[in-house]
Amino acid sequence: MKLLALALIISIGSFAQASIKFDVLSHNFGKIKKGIHKSVIFTYTNIGNKPAVIEFANAECGCTQPDYNQNPVLKGQKGTIKVTYTAPNEGQFKKRVTVKYAGEKDVTELVIEGEVIK
Repeated sequence: MKLLALALIISIGSFAQASIKFDVLSHNFGKIKKGIHKSVIFTYTNIGNKPAVIEFANAECGCTQPDYNQNPVLKGQKGTIKVTYTAPNEGQFKKRVTVKYAGEKDVTELVIEGEVIK
């Protein structure tokens, strides 16, 4: 019974460990003018034992564009994802980019937000 409990604790701990750690997960552009392109660079560190490769980064709309390379990021090294927003409409916005790394079960959600003005 103790062996089963120990195995359960170890397996739960391994699921809780992520291989990628972002410096920040969200960015607020504040007020930006309609039609202007604004970008932010999200930086991450590979804290896992294997090279990290971005499998995909998908934005929830066409006005948001993630830009990344698929080169492996080695243990302890940093990588970046550039997210560019084109301000098509006036008003508040909040957009998400879903990032999936090869070999990882979970995805990471990056968020950009702000207000588009005339």
